[in-house]
Amino acid sequence: MQFLVALSRASSTVTNHCLRHLRSTCNVAAEKVTLTRLKQKHRKQEPITVVSTHDYPSAVHVDVAGIDVCHVGDSVSMVIHGHDTTIPITLEQMLAKRPLLVGDLPFGTYESSSNQAVDTAVRMLKEGNMDAIKLEGGSTSRVVAAKAIVEAGIAVMGHVGLTPQAISVLGGFRPQGRTVASAIKVVEMALAFQEAGCFSVVIECVPAPVAAAVTAALQIPTIGIGAGPFCSGQVLVFHDLLGMLQHPHAKVSPKFCKQYACVGKVIKQALLEYKEDVINGSFPGSLHIPYKICEAEANGFINELQRLGLDKAASAAVEAVQNMDTSKSNGKGNSTKD
Repeated sequence: MQFLVALSRASSTVTNHCLRHLRSTCNVAAEKVTLTRLKQKHRKQEPITVVSTHDYPSAVHVDVAGIDVCHVGDSVSMVIHGHDTTIPITLEQMLAKRPLLVGDLPFGTYESSSNQAVDTAVRMLKEGNMDAIKLEGGSTSRVVAAKAIVEAGIAVMGHVGLTPQAISVLGGFRPQGRTVASAIKVVEMALAFQEAGCFSVVIECVPAPVAAAVTAALQIPTIGIGAGPFCSGQVLVFHDLLGMLQHPHAKVSPKFCKQYACVGKVIKQALLEYKEDVINGSFPGSLHIPYKICEAEANGFINELQRLGLDKAASAAVEAVQNMDTSKSNGKGNSTKD
């Protein structure tokens, strides 16, 4: 079972029964990836693989593939709920019922004070059954909040560079660290998070030399996203790397993402074929009508409908029986398309 970081469900709760099922059916990793395991990989300079995903089925795919870290944060606001930014997501939508999780603190749930940050983090662990949280940097108050959460006994992952929750200040989804002052700020913020006790730092959308400097300066793992090849590990969003997003979300597909598949086209084609089959009546065919009623019971059912005065219903049942018999004799619905 891989280390599931921030595996949060926005639309429904994942139960512990699902987790037990996942553990029983996935056999890729004999050893669970924990924070200690991540530290060992970092010490050995073994690359850490991370994928951001947002629901249980996607997490199963990530887990079976043997990915080290499954990270889902407030990006669920965009790829699941269709918002243009991460800001609208709520704490309630970030909470889940799966263990071994680290969840992003949503915008508006930790900025006011360290007490608010700790209270939110505690809620994420107690109600969401998570093991740790992640919060974005950008100011001293965020580091203070991270330190307070760590001192409360909760593991924290930091986030520097482009911080999506602050796009109103940054002027949109703009890369950071492209000037001396901005690059130094990224390094200093990462060092501050380490000093606050964070176990890892995400570096987003900065030039590769800046990310390399941050990685060399820190003693904890760095996870890059749009930050070049010199981080301790890499992360991409599940929907982006699989090419799942179609219009209108494709417009926000990041330039740094490598698309390993075009699943969105496959999904679109499958849905179009399903729609066509329903409209032309070829689905469901005989192969997909598994539940039968014997002739005697069917006749009895029709007679009982007539006795009850439901002649229209009885006629519909008779016609259905006749159509099923005709389809069976003609072999209709037995094609591979059905």
